[in-house]
Amino acid sequence: MTEDALRQLTVNGAVPAHIAIIMDGNGRWATERALPRPLGHRAGMKAVREVVEGALEAGVKVLTLFAFSQENWKRPPDEIQALMSLLEHYIAKELDELRKNGVAVSVIGDVARLGAPARAAVDRIVTETTGGKALALNLCISYGSRAEITEAARRMAEDVATGRLAPADITEERFAQHLQTARWPDPDLLIRTSGELRLSNFLLWQLAYAELYITPKLWPDFTRHDLFDAILEFQRRDRRFGRVTV
Repeated sequence: MTEDALRQLTVNGAVPAHIAIIMDGNGRWATERALPRPLGHRAGMKAVREVVEGALEAGVKVLTLFAFSQENWKRPPDEIQALMSLLEHYIAKELDELRKNGVAVSVIGDVARLGAPARAAVDRIVTETTGGKALALNLCISYGSRAEITEAARRMAEDVATGRLAPADITEERFAQHLQTARWPDPDLLIRTSGELRLSNFLLWQLAYAELYITPKLWPDFTRHDLFDAILEFQRRDRRFGRVTV
């Protein structure tokens, strides 16, 4: 069935160049099984591998995953520590495979808030996958879109104050170049698992014209077949960007 879906999407039309995913539902997955929440996050690692491999198979060029938000720092310290340990474990386990498959990893967010071991792991995976051409994998860690937009506005204000930029020269395109995602096109498709109907402070600027795909599946249960289903649904959409189809 998964192979059939992959075959269908390759002939159906354009595959989204950039897919963003809000990976939601790890905690609920664990609660439903009477397990500690950290075990839900650990189970979600399998889904990360599934979507990375599925994106490579489908020909997606950019995959952006919302791994840890700035708001997540408000969670209990034990859960935060478990998440940081899981990040280090993921990097140690997946680095060689990602490098072998041509995946270039970038990390978006306020990584200065991470502890030393997590920062070292992040630096390692970014450095050792540099140059990968098959897929750009962006991990949003300690990320918040309002903070990103505020920082971009502050930097542009500094440029105006120092005379490097005239107010009349501020455009959407120039503003976007101050965002952490400036190297990549905006997402074509946003996937959110667990059925929640909100953006959760994720890529608010960049998602302006993205197609939204909401699935009730909890993140640990999400597979590459689910990814292919989302792409097939994307291919059925009529993306007009405000224009009228004649």
